[in-house]
Order: sequence, then structure tokens, then C-alpha cells
Amino acid sequence: MTSGDAGATDQVVVALDVGGTGMKCALVRPDGVAVRTERHPTNAARGPAAVVGTILDVAVGLADRARADGLTPIAVGIAVPGVVDEARGVAVWSANVGFRDVPLRDLAVARLGLPTALGHDVRVGGLAEARLGAGRGTPHVLFVAIGTGIAAAHVVDGSASVGAHGAAGEIGHILVRPGGPRCGCGRPGCLETIASAAAVGRRYAELAGAAADAPVTAADVAERAAAGEPLAGQVWREAIEALADGLATGQALFDVATIVLGGGLAQAGDRLLTPLRAALHERMTFHREPRLVAAALGDEAGCLGAALLALDAVRVRDQDAVRVRDDDAVRVRDDDAVRVRDHQEER
Repeated sequence: MTSGDAGATDQVVVALDVGGTGMKCALVRPDGVAVRTERHPTNAARGPAAVVGTILDVAVGLADRARADGLTPIAVGIAVPGVVDEARGVAVWSANVGFRDVPLRDLAVARLGLPTALGHDVRVGGLAEARLGAGRGTPHVLFVAIGTGIAAAHVVDGSASVGAHGAAGEIGHILVRPGGPRCGCGRPGCLETIASAAAVGRRYAELAGAAADAPVTAADVAERAAAGEPLAGQVWREAIEALADGLATGQALFDVATIVLGGGLAQAGDRLLTPLRAALHERMTFHREPRLVAAALGDEAGCLGAALLALDAVRVRDQDAVRVRDDDAVRVRDDDAVRVRDHQEER
């Protein structure tokens, strides 16, 4: 049975979704089912070398556990935040984890002896939602993760766009409010300065001033807005209007059938989706209005997407091997035919 065979129930992918605080890890079957899940602290403050060591130690531990359970690990999939060069398997830059040009794929291959794929955390999350989750059955999906920041993955026919420089999907840096709050990227008015979960809580605290008796989260703001508090309602409307502007721009660029919202802010459910659908509808002119839905896979999406990315890489490798073998066979047949012809001519 080949490594790409979804019916190989004893085969699993070692999948890790690495964040600045913790790592979500799993053994995932080719059909997308996680048969074992684990969580480990990243402890990014120890520095990138220590984090890499932890990633590899956890991956080895999962592979060993798979074998002990009678399973066969066939690949490794790792998702990390920041800028990722998937073609070279390099974590180019990550503020959360401290990576700078870390050849994580090669390090994993050397340590585990298994084919490894390295991907961006939001892109692999989008891959999972498009193929296994809320976007399943839809060829064109835009997955938008709204948490501390905002980022997106454009998935077409089950493949997420990486971009020329590994930075595709930075929808959080669309300019929506010129002269607005300054973004971490250095420019004022980016979408994530208004509509990210962190921005919603921060904006409420700024406006409340001394009246804010404790740190307020975006979930708190959504709840207070639903209860009729004017200040919370104002902040929530500002976020929804900005998010609708950003999504309308995304739809103009990508023309997707479905937009899937994930991340912390999406947990507000209909308190977010209902007014956001209305705001997005108002912004549609000749563009087709996309279906707007909440993500279905929760925080498992990163692990599942990392596994899918690894399986795709294995499948491509196997297909390339078959093509090489077939080309070699054709070359041998051609050489044999030439030798036979030459022999006949000599006679």
C-alpha cells in the first residue's frame, strides 16, 4: 500500500502546530482523523535554538509513540507563524518564536529520517478548513484568522497560495483607516489595528479610560454590546465595519465562493457573523457575494493542515518517482530498439 493511500489505516503523519506559547501536536491518519493529540509548551523565551530542540524532541516522541501503538509514521508536517519559505523548508522570520532563517525541514529530516513539510500556520489552517472543515466541497475558499492579528489563506482546489516571497495572505495589513492607529508593521490604519481581537479589547479600554475596572477582551466587548452597552456597541460596530471593508477588498481580489472566519474573534458566533454579513452585503457591487461562515475545526486546524501539507509532499514525491521510473523504462526500451536495429543493419 502506498504512502498516499487514504485507506492505509496504520499510517500516520506526525503533525505539529507551533505557536509562541504552546504547540498543538497530533498523529493524523491520511483521511484527516487525529488518532492521538498532545500539547506542549513552546517556552519561546528560551531562544530559537531551544525551541527547535523542543520541536524535534516532541516530533521524535510522537513518532516513537506511533510505532509503539502499531502505527507507521510516514511523514512529518510542521506549521509555524511568521514568514515561511515552504519550497526550501525554511522558517524565514517569526517574531513569536524568534526564528531567523531556520532550516527546520532539513533539521527534522535529519533527526527523524522521514519526509517533512514546513508550512505557515494560517495557510495550513486554511488548507484544513477548505478540505476537511467549513469550506469542504468549495473549490475557492478564503480562510481568515482573527486573533492577536489578522491573516488569511487563499485556497484554490485544495492548495493554498504561498506567494512569490512566502508572505501571501497578509490581509491584516490592508489599509482600511488612513490615519488610524499605528500598526506593528509601522503604518497607521491597517485592518488588524481596528478589527483584530486584540484591537477590539484595546480600543474599548482606551475609550473607557478610568471606567475600565479590569482588562477587557474582545469576547467581553461582544457580550456587552449584545447587552446594549453603548460604548461596547460603538467599538464592536467599528470593528465590524473595518472587517467588512477588508473582506470586500479580499473578495474583489480573489472572487471566492466561501469566506471562513477562524481565530478568537470568530468565537463570537452570530454576534459577529450576522452584522458582518449585512455589512459585507452592503459593499458588494458587481462582485458575487461569498458565503460567510465560522470555522469548523477549532484549534485542531493547524495540526490537520500540517498533516495534509506533508501528505501532499509525499504524494508529489511518489508521483515524481513513478515518472522517473517510467522515463527510465522508456529510455531502456529505446536503447534496446536502437541496438536491435543496429544489429540487423550489420547483418
